Amino acid sequence: MIGVQIKQRKLSDEVAEHLERMIRKGELAEAERLPSERELMRQFGVGRPSIREALLHLSKMGLVEVRSGERARVTRPTPQFVLDALSGPARHMISAPGGVHDFQSARLFFEVGLARNAAVNATPEDIESLREALEMNRQSIGDLTRFERTDVDFHYVLAMITRNRIFTAIHAALAEWLLEQRRTTLAEGEDRKAYEAHREIFEAIAARDPDRSEAAMRRHLEYVSKRYLEIARPK
Repeated sequence: MIGVQIKQRKLSDEVAEHLERMIRKGELAEAERLPSERELMRQFGVGRPSIREALLHLSKMGLVEVRSGERARVTRPTPQFVLDALSGPARHMISAPGGVHDFQSARLFFEVGLARNAAVNATPEDIESLREALEMNRQSIGDLTRFERTDVDFHYVLAMITRNRIFTAIHAALAEWLLEQRRTTLAEGEDRKAYEAHREIFEAIAARDPDRSEAAMRRHLEYVSKRYLEIARPK
């Protein structure tokens, strides 16, 4: 086809793809050391810059750990690693027009699911952990810095009930990404309202009522979202 340009791949891309394939197939196991840079140069027939660029690319993917003076080591990317890598783009998206609304919607969708799941699957031990988190939240009323922390802790217990590391990592990321929203909405008197909302969520979960749990969480987060928009809206 005339006018179509074929982009030539860099040597480092070829090296990175080959090593990634070996890691995926288990030919290079987790914690295993890769050959030295000199040996990799010999095996792939490329220069040191291509090897280092390939290792840097794999490091950003969470597939290898590179330390000065040591051979690279194969690692396994964790959910938290993946979300940390998204932190920069996420903050940029929040600052864009409509960004906060999009993240609020994502949090609502996510946490409503956590509340429903807890009502169905929480063990007696989980309920007790949630009760303790609620009590710590109550005791922090009047101390906004402490309340902010116990607010996050209460929601974190709901994520822990899933016993899914990806969900707990997503919760931590959303809490961090929407930090400014939480601090804006928490004010004198609002901490007690937030606690009462948490109490309603807890009671619904303890009663094993998923519909009521979902509704309580939805009311809570929709109120927080509405309050933030009222405060943050330009005058």
